[in-house]
Formats: sequence, structure tokens, C-alpha cells
Amino acid sequence: MRVAIVGGGWAGLSAAVELSRAGVRVTVFEAAKQLGGRARSVDAQGRRLDNGQHILVGAYRETLRLMKEVGADPDRLLRRLPLEICFPGGQPAPFRLRLPRLPAPWHLAAGLLASRGASLAEKLSAARFMRILQGTGYRLNEDCTVATLLDRHGQHGTLRRYLWQPLCLAALNTAPDQASAQIFAHTLRDSLGGERAATDLLLPAADLDRLFPAAAADFISAGGGEIRLSTRVDAIDGGFTVAGEHFDAAVLAVAPQHAATWLARDEATMAGARLLAEYHFEPIGTVYCGYPPQVRLPFPMLGLAAHGSEPLGQWVFDRGALCGTAGVLAFVLSGRGAWERLDNQTLVAGLQEELAAALRTRLPPLVWHQVIRERRATFSCRPSLPRPAARTARAGLWLAGDYVCAEYPATLEAAVRSGVAAARGILLDWRRAQ
Repeated sequence: MRVAIVGGGWAGLSAAVELSRAGVRVTVFEAAKQLGGRARSVDAQGRRLDNGQHILVGAYRETLRLMKEVGADPDRLLRRLPLEICFPGGQPAPFRLRLPRLPAPWHLAAGLLASRGASLAEKLSAARFMRILQGTGYRLNEDCTVATLLDRHGQHGTLRRYLWQPLCLAALNTAPDQASAQIFAHTLRDSLGGERAATDLLLPAADLDRLFPAAAADFISAGGGEIRLSTRVDAIDGGFTVAGEHFDAAVLAVAPQHAATWLARDEATMAGARLLAEYHFEPIGTVYCGYPPQVRLPFPMLGLAAHGSEPLGQWVFDRGALCGTAGVLAFVLSGRGAWERLDNQTLVAGLQEELAAALRTRLPPLVWHQVIRERRATFSCRPSLPRPAARTARAGLWLAGDYVCAEYPATLEAAVRSGVAAARGILLDWRRAQ
């Protein structure tokens, strides 16, 4: 059996690895010069940087499983830390929540009670909120926005500002007043509501290529498969001929806007094309700032609190503490916001002001900076958003991508799960046909 996989991002590579593991010959076609899709490494100003500062959590079990499968050791490539949310510039007082290494659910209860900057009433209200969600199996009677859900359960003040809203934006890349409460509930189920290890932060201690794409490519090649870079595929004919070669099935592992174009070419998949054509998208910005090597943050990840009407950044990461690149800080700007309207120089200056205010200190002169803007980084994860299935209406054609994993937002774990689901569907059909 031969399977063509169009798209060499994390979804396509996950499908290829799962199929290769089962002895299927796969060929991955990637239009770009490198693998990884929207989670890749880039060369900028003579430096190796990631196109975005991605965060993994302990609940990403399929991502961790496949990393191990291809020989990319998570214990070596990821720095595992207890969940810690720290806003040193929080108002009216600095906010800090750290989950201790206790069995679930005591780690969450103890972490909430020991958090700084929130009142006891807020802490108890947050615990009740989680208990109510748990009692319903994290299922809502009807989807709504995250803001509406928080209002409904009295989540206001400090914990809303520095816990629930930042978690929503980090996970869904969609503002709370537009984000799906049901998808947010799923992320809480598998993180704060899961086992203690599920809440751990897994911060990359190596560039994104080394986390999975490079090892996945080696694994696929060792299994007799092929990786074809700089190879754009414009069509898959009725007999699954791709680039002049015949395949028994194909996985379309491209972004939803590109998948819509592909699906519109076939009457059988036109409904899926119309569904995806209605999607909206959210941007992500990553601003790398290079300082003298002695510059360090008090924690590997800090939250930036707004002191004006609208913040620019949400988080800043110390790449020196994570990857050994001393003096390099990575600011993350999730979703739509004021940052989109600023030129690079103004944006960098504003982020430095926010960080200096949060740390209550002056920063040394900047040595270099690099701004990376992904204007269509993720689909906008809105209430009741219809999601396509992995299996399309055309027999043998499958979809993979974070937008296919219906219970999750646009995350690496969703991309990996979608690829695994497509591969397992192909294998099941193949076995039934034997």
C-alpha cells in the first residue's frame, strides 16, 4: 500500500509516522523548503529562531508519544516545569500561581489557595467553577463565548484577568469575548482538570525542527518512505495520481483555507469546501529581542500586565533559560490586538516598556531584534464552529490538520491527533478490504 501525504507540517508528519510504523510506504509532498509547517525553525539575521514560541503541556500525550516513537526524547528536548503563571506587573498587586507536585486534584486546590494577588473569595469561586465543570463532564448545554461562561459563573477580578483570560488566549488564540467556551472547557478538562503531570509546562529546550520534524523525516525514510521538499502539488486525480505517481490513498494535510480550494475541485467534497471557506483566522506575533547575555528573567515565562488601555504582548520567554541562547527574550502576541497596527520599531519599543514596567527596572540597550508576524496563524475558535471530519466524502481522501480535531483548538496536539486519526482510518479501511 502507498499513501501520498500533501503537507509536511506536524499533522502530515504525524500521519506519515503512524502509517510508516504500520509498514505502509508513504511519500510526503511539502511545497516549502523545510518541514514543520507553522511550527518550524527559521534563519533570521544569521540566527536560528523558531517562527513562534510554542508551548506544550503535559496533556499533549499523542505529541509526546510520537516524539518518543521517532527518537526525539521529550525529557531532553523539553523542559518540564510545574504550571506557573506569574504577572509581576499585575494590578493592584503582582499575581503568581504555581501548582505544587501533589496528586490531582489537590495540586490545583493547593495552588489556587496559595496564589498571590487574588482574594480568598476569588480563589474559592474559581475552585467552585472547576468543580461545576467537572460535575458536567466539561460539557455545556449550549456553546457560548468564554466571556459569557466566566460571567455566568461569577469569575471576575484578578483570577479572570490573570488566569482564565490568559489561558483562553494562549490555548485558543482567540479573544475571550469571541472564543468558544466548549473548546475552552475541553482544554481545562485535559489540563487543570486532569492528572497533575498534565498541567506541567513543556517548554522547548531546542528549536522546533529538533522537537519532531527532523526526527520524523528520518523515521519515515528509514521505513522506506520519501520526503519531497519544494514540491508543490496542485491536484490529486480520481485515481490518486500525485506528481505522476499512483497511490492507494491520500491525506490532505494543509491549512483550512488551502484545503477549501482543494475540496472545491470535486463535487463530492464541495460541502467540506464551503464549510472551510467560512472560517476566520487569528494572527500570532513573535518578537525576539537580543540583549547582553547577562539579561535574564526571574522565571522562564512571565506574563505581561497591561498598564494602558490595551496590552501589546501576553507573555515573554527567557530563551537563555530554555535553549541556552543567553540574553534572548521572545515576546508572544496572541490574537488580534493593538500590536497589529504598529510598525516593527514601535512594537519593539512598546514591548520593552511593558517588560520594564512589569519588572520595575530599566532594560539595557537592545542589541538586535526580529519580528515574525503570522497573519493567519490559527483558525478563529468561535462558539459552535463546525469542524470537518478526517474522512472526506471522497473514498480514500482524508484530511489532517488542527482544525479537524473537533475537541481541541489550533494546537500542536490537535494537529498531531488529526494526523494519527487519518492514518488509523486509512489502516482500518485497508484491513477491511483485505
